[in-house]
Amino acid sequence: MDAAELYRVCLRRTELIKDLNAFISIQKEFKPHKQSNQNSSRLHNIPIAVKDNFCTKGITTTCGSRMLKDFVPTYNATVVERLLNHGATIIGKCNLDEFAMGSGTVDSIHGPTKNIWRSNIAYSIDDQEVKLPADWRISGGSSGGSAVAVATGTCFAGMRKPQHTTPLLLHPIYQKWQGRGIKKMALGSDTGGSARNPAAHCGIVGFKPTYSTVSRHGLIPLVNSMDVPSVLTRSVSDATTVYGVICGRDSFDSTTVATDTRPEKPLSIDPVQIRIGIPMEYHPSGLSEEVLAAWELVAGIFEKAGSSVKKVSLPHTKYSISCYSVLNQAEVASNMARYDGLKYGFRPHEGTSVESLYAETRATALGQVVKARILAGNYFLLQRNYKKYFEKALKVRRLIVNDFLDVWKSVDILVTPTTLTEAPSLSEFCKLDNRQQCSSEDYCTQPCNLAGCPAISVPVRLSANGLPIGIQLIAPNYKDFFLLAVSNWLENKISFPKLKLIDDMIK
Repeated sequence: MDAAELYRVCLRRTELIKDLNAFISIQKEFKPHKQSNQNSSRLHNIPIAVKDNFCTKGITTTCGSRMLKDFVPTYNATVVERLLNHGATIIGKCNLDEFAMGSGTVDSIHGPTKNIWRSNIAYSIDDQEVKLPADWRISGGSSGGSAVAVATGTCFAGMRKPQHTTPLLLHPIYQKWQGRGIKKMALGSDTGGSARNPAAHCGIVGFKPTYSTVSRHGLIPLVNSMDVPSVLTRSVSDATTVYGVICGRDSFDSTTVATDTRPEKPLSIDPVQIRIGIPMEYHPSGLSEEVLAAWELVAGIFEKAGSSVKKVSLPHTKYSISCYSVLNQAEVASNMARYDGLKYGFRPHEGTSVESLYAETRATALGQVVKARILAGNYFLLQRNYKKYFEKALKVRRLIVNDFLDVWKSVDILVTPTTLTEAPSLSEFCKLDNRQQCSSEDYCTQPCNLAGCPAISVPVRLSANGLPIGIQLIAPNYKDFFLLAVSNWLENKISFPKLKLIDDMIK
């Protein structure tokens, strides 16, 4: 199979999952990326999907909002450019909560993205057809579209030589393509769990790197101090490959740092030498019994392999959601000020004054969640409230950072739940307001963003309802490849069941 045929296969799959609403736009024509040494590229002509808050040159980038429904960037985000320079091709842009403000991918102008698990799309698990009644579940968010794209095999990333023999359960003709190991991959972003949360709900790997190791240039900002371009894949080795391509200093992003963390060869680990911490505070009242059982399973795997496993404390975790909410909304208020109807984006009409133009543009083009966060953020930043809310939140953030710094003195890896439950039903989730949704879904994930730590969600098992459960691993800042090596070891011990679309169109 040549590259163009592989691309056509991926396009057919986007048609099969159209009801899931994972893609905002699809590039129907195969456009191979020209470079000087294509045959040595790790991602040569492999289709990838990109979350629709990354700028893509010549391709509409909407952020799931009416405000940017016709915005076509003139440049690529740095992470996109680096993937293209390694030979990848963009098959489409993926759905998200408006401006990435959500944890379910239910607040997009393009409509909600639905999970493949328990959907009405025909699929099999380990080659056994699933016959459960359809029960629409959320895909997680805000990178839900990217997660569904990866879970259903509509986008890929690749390597010249597979690093392991774990079957990816692709159609046999994929595995024959030029002898390559074909990988599934999409770009997402993570501000408080936006990649790890949908990864857990969709049964894939979601990796958030250390803040500052990956450029944010061209990622339309939500919270500058927490946004991290992230990777969604079907295996940890795939995430390692893609991270190796996109990480590194960027002259367009002054917050990136030059780090000598990329190993010359894949890291191997000795579990006996690893100290595992189990944070007591990551056991809130809403934690389901099945997630708790999965958490205990992973701890038991490490303990059986000879790792030191002990309980640890991160005492300020309970304040993390409130701290995150204040800082998030304050930065949102600042970042969203650029959408005024003057230079670019939606404009309802010329208006009778600058003030009326601003007001009508934002009232018409922004959703309720976005407007609520802008109002709250501006309230927190008022002179009379600044010290009471914003300054205090910064101090609490420092306490949370110190909790992580203290715990790294005694452990190497933290193991926690990713989400508190399996993916909720779409109908039940939408009954909650955005604050309630995020408080529940992001409880275990957003402290890492406050501290900048790298974190990854690895799928562990299926619930009694046939839905994935993911477990999160966290490492000290700039220990990304160590975290990936430990996660790869764990993944190989678990053998999570693999989902495959039942596709009669591909013979």
